[in-house]
Amino acid sequence: MAGAAIAGASLHPFDRELLETHNDARRDFGSKPLRWSDDLAADARAYAKVMARTGKFDHSPASTRRGVGENLWMGTDRTFTASDMIGAFVGEKRYFKPGKFPDVSNTGNWVDVGHYTQVVWPWTEEVGCAVASNGGHEYLVCRYRPTGNIYDWPIAPK
Repeated sequence: MAGAAIAGASLHPFDRELLETHNDARRDFGSKPLRWSDDLAADARAYAKVMARTGKFDHSPASTRRGVGENLWMGTDRTFTASDMIGAFVGEKRYFKPGKFPDVSNTGNWVDVGHYTQVVWPWTEEVGCAVASNGGHEYLVCRYRPTGNIYDWPIAPK
């Protein structure tokens, strides 16, 4: 896995906080910790810049990131910490129920937990995230390898 940092040892403090917040949620769920991936972070940065430039908040085409999952977040510029950003994904835990994906939400709609399930997906090994700003909003992109949220795969805390 080229470009992966062990436990965030040499990361910028913001990136380390992103990784640690992911891994705190994964530990609570019973999943192995993620490694930081510089190449995933570079891809995430490129796409975050696209969203900041265009103001369009939408997932990148799946065809451009085969085998790589993606979580997106947007908020007011310079208002949120890395923990706040990832915490928005983790906050979906309140709607999660164990099951086979996509039947994993107590609301009946997997979209209500899709960010959370990607964060804690037991088979994901690497993450890379980046933020870009347009002066009004910040756009966070996190990329995950291998992807999570695979149909008919079971997901439950250990």
